[in-house]
Amino acid sequence: MEIRHTATTYKQVETFCLESKIKELPEEIFRKHGGQLRMSEAIKQGITRYMLYSLKDSGVIEQASRGIYRLVDLPPISNPDLVTVSLCFPNAVICLVFALAYHYITTQIPHIVSVAVSRDSRTSSLDHPPIQAYRFSNDAYESGIEEYSINGIPIKVYSPEKTLADCFKFHNKIGMDIVPEALKLYTIRKEANLGELLRYAKICRVEKVMRPYLEATV
Repeated sequence: MEIRHTATTYKQVETFCLESKIKELPEEIFRKHGGQLRMSEAIKQGITRYMLYSLKDSGVIEQASRGIYRLVDLPPISNPDLVTVSLCFPNAVICLVFALAYHYITTQIPHIVSVAVSRDSRTSSLDHPPIQAYRFSNDAYESGIEEYSINGIPIKVYSPEKTLADCFKFHNKIGMDIVPEALKLYTIRKEANLGELLRYAKICRVEKVMRPYLEATV
């Protein structure tokens, strides 16, 4: 049987929470988690589907993407695509060209969010933004992950060195012309770490391929 919801004011949601002896109001739970939650996570925190629909009808939250809700009074997200992907796929790691762009070592403007997933994981598509998943071996998937926060939402991105090694690994799919440019932009940085770069090249098994480009660059 289909359960239908009707428009409900936020005051009614508050009253329902008080009568049910719920310790925290739904809005407070949202704010504790950066103002944005997946539906599954909201339910784990005690927010029912009924409450979500009521909050949406009352204009307290909005649907940012499929299955993701955020408070309407939040300031604009600085990088909404990354936040959406990280909320939908918390185990995915931003990689390849999108990671290059995140670290400012490419002139490319990616229109698809590239993510790394382990070989045995399952991924699904999003309405927006478009994503491209790449399956990594366990060692390659687990190495070089850096964690950042965007508007309070945790995201996982590979380090610049790991990203470059991955780009050499997947050059047939992303285009080899992107890789030398990214390597050059990286090596002119003061914080460039060639030892770390070669370490990830070994993990990704692209050391022999990378070395000639690296020697030509430095």
